[in-house]
Amino acid sequence: MTTIIAFIVIFCILVVVHEIGHFYFAKRSRILVREFSIGMGPKLWASHKNNTTYTLRLLPLGGYVRMAGWQDEEDEIKPGTMLSIILNDAGKVTRINASDKTTLAGGMPVQVSRVDLVKDLVIEGYPNGDEEKLERWSVDHDATIIEEDGTEVQIAPEDVQFQNAPVWRRLIVNFAGPMNNFILAILTFIIYGLMFGVQVLNTNQIGTVLPGYPAAQAGLKSNATIQAIDGEKIHSFTDLSSKVSKQAGKSVTFTVKEHGKTQNVVIKPNKDGKIGVEALIEKSPARAFTYGFTQTWDLAVRTWDVLKSMVTGGFSLNKLAGPVGIYTMTSQSAKGGLQGLLFFMGYLSLGLGISNLLPIPVLDGGKILLNLIELIRRKPLKPETEGVVTMVGLGLMVLLMLAVTINDIMRYF
Repeated sequence: MTTIIAFIVIFCILVVVHEIGHFYFAKRSRILVREFSIGMGPKLWASHKNNTTYTLRLLPLGGYVRMAGWQDEEDEIKPGTMLSIILNDAGKVTRINASDKTTLAGGMPVQVSRVDLVKDLVIEGYPNGDEEKLERWSVDHDATIIEEDGTEVQIAPEDVQFQNAPVWRRLIVNFAGPMNNFILAILTFIIYGLMFGVQVLNTNQIGTVLPGYPAAQAGLKSNATIQAIDGEKIHSFTDLSSKVSKQAGKSVTFTVKEHGKTQNVVIKPNKDGKIGVEALIEKSPARAFTYGFTQTWDLAVRTWDVLKSMVTGGFSLNKLAGPVGIYTMTSQSAKGGLQGLLFFMGYLSLGLGISNLLPIPVLDGGKILLNLIELIRRKPLKPETEGVVTMVGLGLMVLLMLAVTINDIMRYF
Protein backbone atom coordinates (compact mmCIF):
# COMPACT_ATOMS: atom_id res chain seq x y z
CA MET A 1 0.00 0.00 0.00
CA THR A 2 2.86 2.39 0.83
CA THR A 3 4.35 1.81 -2.62
CA ILE A 4 1.02 2.46 -4.34
CA ILE A 5 0.50 5.72 -2.44
CA ALA A 6 4.10 6.82 -3.11
CA PHE A 7 3.73 5.96 -6.81
CA ILE A 8 0.50 7.95 -7.15
CA VAL A 9 1.83 10.96 -5.23
CA ILE A 10 5.11 11.13 -7.17
CA PHE A 11 3.42 10.59 -10.53
CA CYS A 12 0.78 13.24 -9.85
CA ILE A 13 3.37 15.79 -8.65
CA LEU A 14 5.51 15.30 -11.76
CA VAL A 15 2.63 15.56 -14.22
CA VAL A 16 0.89 18.47 -12.47
CA VAL A 17 4.14 20.46 -12.25
CA HIS A 18 4.72 19.73 -15.95
CA GLU A 19 1.23 20.94 -16.86
CA ILE A 20 1.57 24.07 -14.71
CA GLY A 21 4.43 25.08 -17.00
CA HIS A 22 2.18 24.85 -20.08
CA PHE A 23 -0.65 26.55 -18.18
CA TYR A 24 1.32 29.54 -16.95
CA PHE A 25 2.95 30.41 -20.26
CA ALA A 26 -0.26 29.82 -22.20
CA LYS A 27 -1.95 32.37 -19.94
CA ARG A 28 0.96 34.78 -20.44
CA SER A 29 0.64 34.28 -24.20
CA ARG A 30 -3.10 35.08 -24.13
CA ILE A 31 -4.00 31.56 -25.17
CA LEU A 32 -7.24 30.43 -23.57
CA VAL A 33 -6.78 27.56 -21.12
CA ARG A 34 -10.26 26.05 -21.04
CA GLU A 35 -9.56 23.50 -18.33
CA PHE A 36 -6.82 22.61 -15.86
CA SER A 37 -7.43 19.14 -14.47
CA ILE A 38 -5.82 17.19 -11.67
CA GLY A 39 -6.55 13.54 -12.32
CA MET A 40 -8.32 11.85 -15.21
CA GLY A 41 -11.72 10.29 -15.80
CA PRO A 42 -15.06 11.29 -14.22
CA LYS A 43 -15.25 14.76 -12.69
CA LEU A 44 -15.47 15.02 -8.89
CA TRP A 45 -15.29 18.80 -8.47
CA ALA A 46 -15.07 21.90 -10.66
CA SER A 47 -14.64 25.64 -10.23
CA HIS A 48 -14.53 28.35 -12.91
CA LYS A 49 -12.22 31.33 -12.41
CA ASN A 50 -10.48 33.80 -14.74
CA ASN A 51 -11.77 32.04 -17.89
CA THR A 52 -10.41 28.62 -16.82
CA THR A 53 -12.29 25.70 -15.31
CA TYR A 54 -10.31 23.87 -12.62
CA THR A 55 -11.36 20.25 -12.14
CA LEU A 56 -10.51 17.39 -9.83
CA ARG A 57 -11.12 13.99 -11.43
CA LEU A 58 -11.50 10.48 -10.09
CA LEU A 59 -8.38 8.68 -11.36
CA PRO A 60 -5.16 10.00 -9.75
CA LEU A 61 -3.15 9.57 -12.94
CA GLY A 62 -1.56 12.97 -13.37
CA GLY A 63 -3.59 15.68 -15.05
CA TYR A 64 -3.83 17.83 -18.15
CA VAL A 65 -4.12 21.36 -19.53
CA ARG A 66 -6.78 21.81 -22.18
CA MET A 67 -6.03 24.78 -24.42
CA ALA A 68 -8.39 26.28 -26.95
CA GLY A 69 -7.64 24.80 -30.36
CA TRP A 70 -4.73 22.64 -29.11
CA GLN A 71 -6.68 19.47 -29.60
CA ASP A 72 -9.70 18.51 -31.65
CA GLU A 73 -11.75 18.79 -28.51
CA GLU A 74 -14.70 20.83 -29.73
CA ASP A 75 -17.62 18.48 -30.38
CA GLU A 76 -19.69 19.71 -33.30
CA ILE A 77 -23.22 20.68 -32.30
CA LYS A 78 -25.32 19.24 -35.08
CA PRO A 79 -28.56 20.67 -36.47
CA GLY A 80 -31.57 19.40 -34.59
CA THR A 81 -29.72 19.25 -31.24
CA MET A 82 -31.61 20.69 -28.29
CA LEU A 83 -29.76 23.30 -26.21
CA SER A 84 -30.72 25.73 -23.52
CA ILE A 85 -29.23 29.22 -23.47
CA ILE A 86 -28.99 32.17 -21.09
CA LEU A 87 -29.11 35.71 -22.52
CA ASN A 88 -27.71 38.87 -20.93
CA ASP A 89 -29.45 42.26 -20.93
CA ALA A 90 -28.01 43.00 -24.39
CA GLY A 91 -29.54 39.82 -25.79
CA LYS A 92 -26.20 38.00 -26.15
CA VAL A 93 -25.77 34.36 -25.19
CA THR A 94 -23.60 34.05 -22.08
CA ARG A 95 -24.20 30.39 -21.15
CA ILE A 96 -24.99 27.32 -23.23
CA ASN A 97 -26.12 23.94 -21.92
CA ALA A 98 -25.33 21.06 -24.28
CA SER A 99 -25.63 18.37 -21.61
CA ASP A 100 -28.63 16.25 -20.77
CA LYS A 101 -27.09 15.50 -17.37
CA THR A 102 -27.79 18.92 -15.94
CA THR A 103 -30.43 21.65 -16.12
CA LEU A 104 -29.64 25.30 -16.76
CA ALA A 105 -31.89 27.31 -14.45
CA GLY A 106 -33.76 29.99 -16.40
CA GLY A 107 -32.44 28.66 -19.70
CA MET A 108 -34.34 29.03 -22.97
CA PRO A 109 -34.72 25.73 -24.89
CA VAL A 110 -33.48 26.02 -28.47
CA GLN A 111 -33.57 23.50 -31.31
CA VAL A 112 -30.33 24.16 -33.19
CA SER A 113 -30.20 25.09 -36.86
CA ARG A 114 -26.58 26.31 -36.89
CA VAL A 115 -23.94 26.94 -34.24
CA ASP A 116 -20.58 28.67 -34.71
CA LEU A 117 -18.64 29.23 -31.49
CA VAL A 118 -15.27 29.84 -33.19
CA LYS A 119 -15.57 32.47 -35.93
CA ASP A 120 -19.02 34.08 -36.22
CA LEU A 121 -20.01 33.42 -32.57
CA VAL A 122 -23.69 32.84 -33.36
CA ILE A 123 -26.44 30.38 -32.58
CA GLU A 124 -29.35 29.99 -34.98
CA GLY A 125 -32.35 27.93 -34.02
CA TYR A 126 -35.93 27.60 -32.99
CA PRO A 127 -36.79 28.85 -29.48
CA ASN A 128 -38.83 26.34 -27.48
CA GLY A 129 -38.72 24.02 -30.50
CA ASP A 130 -41.09 26.24 -32.49
CA GLU A 131 -40.11 25.43 -36.09
CA GLU A 132 -42.16 28.36 -37.37
CA LYS A 133 -39.79 30.91 -35.82
CA LEU A 134 -36.07 30.81 -36.71
CA GLU A 135 -34.00 33.21 -34.60
CA ARG A 136 -30.35 34.18 -34.42
CA TRP A 137 -28.43 35.09 -31.27
CA SER A 138 -24.94 36.55 -30.96
CA VAL A 139 -22.71 34.68 -28.51
CA ASP A 140 -20.58 36.62 -26.05
CA HIS A 141 -16.83 36.17 -26.59
CA ASP A 142 -16.44 34.91 -23.01
CA ALA A 143 -19.55 32.73 -22.93
CA THR A 144 -19.39 29.30 -21.30
CA ILE A 145 -20.75 25.96 -22.45
CA ILE A 146 -21.81 23.00 -20.32
CA GLU A 147 -20.44 20.01 -22.19
CA GLU A 148 -21.88 16.52 -22.41
CA ASP A 149 -20.20 15.30 -19.21
CA GLY A 150 -21.58 18.28 -17.26
CA THR A 151 -18.32 20.29 -17.14
CA GLU A 152 -18.77 24.01 -17.82
CA VAL A 153 -15.89 25.55 -19.76
CA GLN A 154 -15.23 28.68 -21.78
CA ILE A 155 -16.02 28.58 -25.50
CA ALA A 156 -12.97 28.77 -27.78
CA PRO A 157 -13.12 31.74 -30.18
CA GLU A 158 -10.56 31.81 -32.96
CA ASP A 159 -8.49 34.69 -31.56
CA VAL A 160 -7.60 32.84 -28.33
CA GLN A 161 -6.81 29.46 -29.88
CA PHE A 162 -3.37 27.94 -29.49
CA GLN A 163 -2.56 27.67 -33.19
CA ASN A 164 -3.32 31.35 -33.79
CA ALA A 165 -0.73 32.61 -31.30
CA PRO A 166 2.66 33.74 -32.72
CA VAL A 167 4.93 30.76 -33.33
CA TRP A 168 7.54 31.92 -30.81
CA ARG A 169 4.86 32.02 -28.09
CA ARG A 170 3.72 28.51 -28.99
CA LEU A 171 7.34 27.33 -28.83
CA ILE A 172 7.70 28.74 -25.31
CA VAL A 173 4.42 27.13 -24.21
CA ASN A 174 5.57 23.75 -25.55
CA PHE A 175 8.96 24.04 -23.85
CA ALA A 176 7.51 25.20 -20.52
CA GLY A 177 6.37 21.72 -19.42
CA PRO A 178 9.81 20.05 -19.62
CA MET A 179 11.38 23.24 -18.21
CA ASN A 180 9.22 22.92 -15.11
CA ASN A 181 10.35 19.32 -14.67
CA PHE A 182 14.00 20.47 -14.79
CA ILE A 183 13.25 23.16 -12.19
CA LEU A 184 11.47 20.59 -9.99
CA ALA A 185 14.47 18.25 -10.22
CA ILE A 186 16.83 21.05 -9.10
CA LEU A 187 14.54 22.05 -6.21
CA THR A 188 14.08 18.42 -5.16
CA PHE A 189 17.83 17.83 -4.96
CA ILE A 190 18.28 21.10 -3.04
CA ILE A 191 15.65 19.94 -0.51
CA TYR A 192 17.37 16.54 -0.41
CA GLY A 193 20.67 18.23 0.39
CA LEU A 194 19.13 20.37 3.13
CA MET A 195 17.39 17.40 4.77
CA PHE A 196 19.96 14.65 4.40
CA GLY A 197 23.19 16.41 3.58
CA VAL A 198 25.49 16.07 0.59
CA GLN A 199 28.43 13.73 0.13
CA VAL A 200 31.68 15.66 -0.06
CA LEU A 201 33.79 13.74 -2.57
CA ASN A 202 36.56 16.30 -3.12
CA THR A 203 38.14 15.81 0.30
CA ASN A 204 40.34 13.04 1.70
CA GLN A 205 38.49 13.18 5.01
CA ILE A 206 36.13 10.23 5.38
CA GLY A 207 32.72 10.32 7.03
CA THR A 208 31.24 7.27 8.76
CA VAL A 209 33.10 4.01 9.39
CA LEU A 210 30.61 1.15 9.09
CA PRO A 211 30.72 -1.50 11.86
CA GLY A 212 31.67 -5.03 10.84
CA TYR A 213 33.76 -3.97 7.85
CA PRO A 214 37.58 -4.15 7.50
CA ALA A 215 38.12 -0.45 8.33
CA ALA A 216 36.28 -0.74 11.65
CA GLN A 217 38.06 -4.01 12.47
CA ALA A 218 41.42 -2.28 11.86
CA GLY A 219 40.46 0.51 14.29
CA LEU A 220 39.85 3.30 11.76
CA LYS A 221 37.60 6.02 13.21
CA SER A 222 34.93 8.20 11.61
CA ASN A 223 36.06 11.61 10.29
CA ALA A 224 39.69 10.50 9.95
CA THR A 225 41.78 11.87 7.09
CA ILE A 226 43.35 9.39 4.65
CA GLN A 227 46.57 11.00 3.46
CA ALA A 228 48.03 8.13 1.43
CA ILE A 229 47.52 4.51 0.37
CA ASP A 230 50.71 2.42 0.10
CA GLY A 231 52.67 5.67 0.03
CA GLU A 232 50.64 7.22 -2.80
CA LYS A 233 48.94 10.47 -1.81
CA ILE A 234 45.15 10.69 -1.65
CA HIS A 235 43.35 13.96 -2.44
CA SER A 236 39.68 12.98 -2.49
CA PHE A 237 37.17 10.32 -1.48
CA THR A 238 36.88 9.47 -5.18
CA ASP A 239 40.63 8.68 -5.25
CA LEU A 240 40.18 6.52 -2.17
CA SER A 241 37.30 4.51 -3.67
CA SER A 242 39.11 4.02 -6.94
CA LYS A 243 42.33 2.73 -5.37
CA VAL A 244 40.68 0.52 -2.75
CA SER A 245 38.41 -1.16 -5.32
CA LYS A 246 41.52 -2.41 -7.14
CA GLN A 247 42.99 -4.03 -3.99
CA ALA A 248 40.25 -6.58 -3.20
CA GLY A 249 41.59 -9.24 -0.82
CA LYS A 250 45.01 -7.60 -0.49
CA SER A 251 46.49 -5.94 2.60
CA VAL A 252 46.91 -2.17 2.08
CA THR A 253 48.75 0.38 4.23
CA PHE A 254 46.75 3.55 4.91
CA THR A 255 48.45 6.69 6.18
CA VAL A 256 45.81 8.13 8.52
CA LYS A 257 45.65 11.42 10.41
CA GLU A 258 43.44 11.58 13.50
CA HIS A 259 43.38 14.26 16.20
CA GLY A 260 46.58 15.78 14.84
CA LYS A 261 48.48 12.47 14.90
CA THR A 262 49.56 10.51 11.83
CA GLN A 263 49.89 6.72 11.81
CA ASN A 264 49.88 3.80 9.40
CA VAL A 265 46.96 1.38 9.49
CA VAL A 266 46.91 -1.90 7.57
CA ILE A 267 43.47 -2.74 6.15
CA LYS A 268 42.51 -5.64 3.90
CA PRO A 269 39.59 -4.73 1.57
CA ASN A 270 36.94 -7.44 1.27
CA LYS A 271 36.32 -9.47 -1.89
CA ASP A 272 34.12 -6.68 -3.24
CA GLY A 273 36.94 -4.15 -2.90
CA LYS A 274 35.36 -2.30 0.02
CA ILE A 275 36.65 -1.36 3.44
CA GLY A 276 33.38 0.01 4.86
CA VAL A 277 33.74 3.79 4.87
CA GLU A 278 31.32 6.43 3.64
CA ALA A 279 31.99 9.89 2.30
CA LEU A 280 31.78 12.88 4.59
CA ILE A 281 28.24 14.32 4.74
CA GLU A 282 27.85 18.08 4.91
CA LYS A 283 24.59 19.85 5.71
CA SER A 284 24.64 23.49 4.68
CA PRO A 285 22.41 25.70 2.52
CA ALA A 286 25.32 26.60 0.25
CA ARG A 287 26.29 22.96 -0.32
CA ALA A 288 22.63 21.94 -0.85
CA PHE A 289 22.03 24.74 -3.35
CA THR A 290 25.10 23.77 -5.36
CA TYR A 291 24.13 20.10 -5.16
CA GLY A 292 20.71 20.84 -6.69
CA PHE A 293 22.38 22.04 -9.89
CA THR A 294 25.38 19.68 -10.03
CA GLN A 295 23.35 16.54 -9.34
CA THR A 296 20.76 17.52 -11.94
CA TRP A 297 23.50 18.13 -14.50
CA ASP A 298 25.32 14.87 -13.71
CA LEU A 299 22.13 12.82 -14.05
CA ALA A 300 21.19 14.68 -17.24
CA VAL A 301 24.56 13.76 -18.78
CA ARG A 302 24.09 10.10 -17.76
CA THR A 303 20.54 10.05 -19.15
CA TRP A 304 21.75 11.57 -22.41
CA ASP A 305 24.50 8.94 -22.63
CA VAL A 306 21.87 6.20 -22.25
CA LEU A 307 19.70 7.73 -24.97
CA LYS A 308 22.72 8.15 -27.23
CA SER A 309 23.76 4.54 -26.67
CA MET A 310 20.31 3.42 -27.83
CA VAL A 311 21.08 4.99 -31.20
CA THR A 312 24.78 4.20 -31.53
CA GLY A 313 25.02 1.00 -29.51
CA GLY A 314 21.80 -0.77 -30.41
CA PHE A 315 18.23 -0.26 -29.24
CA SER A 316 17.16 -2.20 -26.13
CA LEU A 317 13.84 -2.16 -24.29
CA ASN A 318 15.76 -2.90 -21.09
CA LYS A 319 17.02 0.70 -21.16
CA LEU A 320 13.44 2.00 -20.94
CA ALA A 321 10.76 1.80 -18.26
CA GLY A 322 6.99 2.08 -18.48
CA PRO A 323 4.41 2.37 -15.66
CA VAL A 324 5.22 -1.14 -14.36
CA GLY A 325 8.95 -0.41 -14.34
CA ILE A 326 8.47 2.95 -12.65
CA TYR A 327 6.22 1.32 -10.04
CA THR A 328 8.90 -1.28 -9.34
CA MET A 329 11.59 1.42 -9.00
CA THR A 330 9.26 3.35 -6.69
CA SER A 331 8.95 0.22 -4.53
CA GLN A 332 12.72 -0.13 -4.35
CA SER A 333 13.14 3.58 -3.52
CA ALA A 334 10.47 3.38 -0.82
CA LYS A 335 12.68 0.91 1.05
CA GLY A 336 15.07 3.81 1.58
CA GLY A 337 12.30 5.84 3.20
CA LEU A 338 11.79 9.52 2.46
CA GLN A 339 15.44 9.89 1.46
CA GLY A 340 15.14 7.27 -1.28
CA LEU A 341 11.79 8.55 -2.55
CA LEU A 342 12.94 12.16 -2.66
CA PHE A 343 16.02 11.30 -4.70
CA PHE A 344 13.94 9.10 -7.00
CA MET A 345 11.41 11.89 -7.58
CA GLY A 346 14.18 14.30 -8.59
CA TYR A 347 15.64 11.73 -10.95
CA LEU A 348 12.24 10.87 -12.43
CA SER A 349 11.33 14.53 -12.92
CA LEU A 350 14.56 15.07 -14.83
CA GLY A 351 13.91 11.97 -16.93
CA LEU A 352 10.37 13.12 -17.71
CA GLY A 353 11.66 16.52 -18.82
CA ILE A 354 14.35 15.03 -21.07
CA SER A 355 12.11 12.36 -22.61
CA ASN A 356 9.44 14.96 -23.39
CA LEU A 357 11.99 16.95 -25.38
CA LEU A 358 12.67 14.07 -27.77
CA PRO A 359 11.69 15.15 -31.30
CA ILE A 360 8.79 12.71 -31.50
CA PRO A 361 5.31 13.85 -32.59
CA VAL A 362 2.77 14.04 -29.71
CA LEU A 363 5.63 14.80 -27.29
CA ASP A 364 6.58 18.39 -26.48
CA GLY A 365 9.84 17.92 -28.38
CA GLY A 366 7.91 16.97 -31.51
CA LYS A 367 5.76 20.08 -31.20
CA ILE A 368 8.85 22.22 -30.70
CA LEU A 369 10.37 20.67 -33.84
CA LEU A 370 7.26 21.65 -35.80
CA ASN A 371 7.53 25.19 -34.35
CA LEU A 372 11.15 25.41 -35.51
CA ILE A 373 10.22 24.15 -38.98
CA GLU A 374 7.53 26.82 -39.12
CA LEU A 375 10.05 29.48 -38.13
CA ILE A 376 12.41 28.36 -40.88
CA ARG A 377 9.69 28.04 -43.54
CA ARG A 378 7.95 31.19 -42.27
CA LYS A 379 4.67 29.39 -42.59
CA PRO A 380 3.07 26.47 -40.74
CA LEU A 381 2.65 22.99 -42.12
CA LYS A 382 -0.74 22.20 -43.57
CA PRO A 383 -3.12 21.02 -40.82
CA GLU A 384 -3.62 17.77 -42.73
CA THR A 385 0.15 17.14 -42.86
CA GLU A 386 0.60 17.96 -39.19
CA GLY A 387 -2.34 15.71 -38.33
CA VAL A 388 -0.84 12.76 -40.21
CA VAL A 389 2.56 13.28 -38.59
CA THR A 390 0.94 13.46 -35.15
CA MET A 391 -1.14 10.33 -35.70
CA VAL A 392 1.91 8.36 -36.90
CA GLY A 393 3.87 9.55 -33.87
CA LEU A 394 0.99 8.64 -31.56
CA GLY A 395 0.76 5.17 -33.06
CA LEU A 396 4.49 4.59 -32.63
CA MET A 397 4.37 5.83 -29.03
CA VAL A 398 1.46 3.52 -28.19
CA LEU A 399 3.30 0.54 -29.69
CA LEU A 400 6.50 1.46 -27.86
CA MET A 401 4.68 1.89 -24.54
CA LEU A 402 2.96 -1.47 -25.02
CA ALA A 403 6.28 -3.18 -25.79
CA VAL A 404 8.01 -1.52 -22.81
CA THR A 405 5.18 -2.49 -20.45
CA ILE A 406 5.24 -6.12 -21.60
CA ASN A 407 9.03 -6.14 -21.20
CA ASP A 408 8.72 -4.67 -17.68
CA ILE A 409 6.23 -7.37 -16.70
CA MET A 410 8.51 -10.10 -18.01
CA ARG A 411 11.52 -8.62 -16.19
CA TYR A 412 9.93 -7.93 -12.82
CA PHE A 413 7.15 -10.50 -12.49
